[in-house]
Amino acid sequence: MTTLQTLLGIDLPIIQAPMAGVQGSQLTVAVCNAGGLGSLPCAMLTPDAMRKELFGIRAQTGKPYNVNFFCHVPPVPSDAREALWRNTLAPYYREFDIDPASIAAGPGRAPFTEETTAVLSEFKPPVVSFHFGLPSAALLDRVRGWGAKILSSATTVDEARWLEDHGVDAIIAQGLEAGGHRGIFLSDDLSTQLGTFALLPQIVRAVNVPVIAAGGIADAQGVAAALALGAAGVQVGTAYLLCPEASTSAVHRAALASDAARHTALTNLFTGRPARGIVNRVIRELGGINTAAPAFPLATSGIAPLRAKAEAQGSGDFSPLWSGQNASGCRAIPAAQLTRELAAGLQTLG
Repeated sequence: MTTLQTLLGIDLPIIQAPMAGVQGSQLTVAVCNAGGLGSLPCAMLTPDAMRKELFGIRAQTGKPYNVNFFCHVPPVPSDAREALWRNTLAPYYREFDIDPASIAAGPGRAPFTEETTAVLSEFKPPVVSFHFGLPSAALLDRVRGWGAKILSSATTVDEARWLEDHGVDAIIAQGLEAGGHRGIFLSDDLSTQLGTFALLPQIVRAVNVPVIAAGGIADAQGVAAALALGAAGVQVGTAYLLCPEASTSAVHRAALASDAARHTALTNLFTGRPARGIVNRVIRELGGINTAAPAFPLATSGIAPLRAKAEAQGSGDFSPLWSGQNASGCRAIPAAQLTRELAAGLQTLG
């Protein structure tokens, strides 16, 4: 089987997970130049912002890099669902003296579109990855047209088989430990979600493309364990959040460095879709999964002003403090150093 390094043109089979909202191209470039595959999350970027970040990458590295997108179908807004959500958040609006009528409804994250593809075609990134499945065949054909390799996340064996059937070049096996949004797309049933080291060998046996392990991998030992179970490489996110090249907020950094990082939960409160983050006040009080939250990504607008007010006071009570279950690898060290330390896990396999 082709190695991940050969497939993607990288020196180390280590991918920095794309983490929307906590990084830009600076982290991408640092990992690329250290020999791994740096990733740029684009779901929260406007076309102009994406173009600026891609220019930054191209100016600072000649190494392969990854751009990442969401593939959700935008939901039809529901006035009733939005009203229910605003009513659920009403006590917090009163606490922070926020007028609910002043909050504009709207999405917080955009899917992969024709316009996105047009911007990308100016840069022809060598690797394009997706979350929540894949975009249309027509858009995928355009991406493949410039020679890009296609990656996508699977959270079950069925999803992995579906992705292979639709022609991906490699599959990211996202275990339940992973921080941020679950890549689940064939079902909404969270009971189907497995831990990384239960999911990984099952997907490896089920498909014929390289499999990348993601979730709970934070050090060289974790890398070695993933490769021993058949992974062609690893994707690491949480461990990079305290690196100086990340744009992680002060309140998020403080939470990651505290004992609070040992308690994470899946929650739909911040976007409408299950994502793993550090348990904070709003998760404790409203529950991790709350049926009042509008469909992804429409929950974002209702909670955003609460986040802004709380963070202005130095509090992360209403912030999406994304983190995997294993934050033990989070250290304020350069991303290149972290990448090299993770790569030490490759040596244990000879």
